[in-house]
Amino acid sequence: MSQKTYKIAVVGGDGTGPEVVAEGIKCLKAIEAKHDFSLDLIDLDLTGERYVKTGQLLEAEDMALLDTCDAIYLGAIGHPEIKPGILERGILLKMRFHYDQYINYRPVRLYPNVDSPIKGLKPEDINYVVVRENTGGLYTGIGEQLDKGTDQEIATQTMKYSYAQVERCLRFAFEAVQKRHQDSPWRGLSEDQLKKGYKGKLTLCGKSNVLAYVFDLWLRVLEELKPQYPDVLVDYVHVDAVCIYMVESPQHFDVIVTTNMFGDIITDLAATTQGGMGVAASANINPTGLSMFEPIGGTAPSFTGLNQINPMAAIGAAHLMLDHLGEHQAASQLEVAKLEVIETMDSMAAAKMGCGTDEIGDRVVAKLG
Repeated sequence: MSQKTYKIAVVGGDGTGPEVVAEGIKCLKAIEAKHDFSLDLIDLDLTGERYVKTGQLLEAEDMALLDTCDAIYLGAIGHPEIKPGILERGILLKMRFHYDQYINYRPVRLYPNVDSPIKGLKPEDINYVVVRENTGGLYTGIGEQLDKGTDQEIATQTMKYSYAQVERCLRFAFEAVQKRHQDSPWRGLSEDQLKKGYKGKLTLCGKSNVLAYVFDLWLRVLEELKPQYPDVLVDYVHVDAVCIYMVESPQHFDVIVTTNMFGDIITDLAATTQGGMGVAASANINPTGLSMFEPIGGTAPSFTGLNQINPMAAIGAAHLMLDHLGEHQAASQLEVAKLEVIETMDSMAAAKMGCGTDEIGDRVVAKLG
């Protein structure tokens, strides 16, 4: 049987992006050596620096290369000399929409030896997933400005969703609950719920009392799908209440599913509760196409080149990528090694870790070895 090869587009990007990606690649190479697959890593120059020099964003030749890849491994993209929105629309959103990466998958977990700003919580108290619809809603750019520059100006931004967009996102979320609990049920279920055969819970986060048209659609599709997933308990929570629960009682959540805008907001709050951007990883998924995996900490330009940035989120993105590619055992081993190293660190904050960026990668590799 021939060895499986995965072609990975590596986009280090700007700022500290290349530094954290380098540690992720170090770990990927170590785990690759222990398994029957190989990684063909292809560097792709999608950076703010390139745009400053050439005016190029995500070009046709870049997309031609991406078309041949199995996944994208991203560091961060951003540049202080470039107006906000140019790189986001011209590279990140363009990639997300072109490759129909309609799911943003964000695990939220408090790791041992990581401080949460919510005092008194144990690791088992924060352990849930946010599934964010990733290609519709307010991010489609539908809107207009009338009488711009006058005191009569009116600006409109439209939240637009189709039945198909909502259905496929909710279906992915239902299946995410089942996958999380295929071996054991969610610890938040009551004895009565366990007796009824439930394995986990799906919470729809919305604002049905104000955004009546959009969430009428989401709630109707949720009800349509429920009978197909009888082992998934379903509830609905307004987005403002979700934010309260994330702080006061994060044990309330197993899998949250929500719209593009609400997902963008609540996942940053979630990352803060789990110990900050240094440990938070993200996946932009097309279940049958090209997906992208990244840490969410941004470029962190003040730490560029200092060997002080935390690469754990990038290493987390690496094991999310392996899991998506079907290399579940390798993904699990990398995650375990990551956890073991986290328990030895002084802090998850940049410049306070007790060692350098490169040493973090070395420690994970040593645990794998």
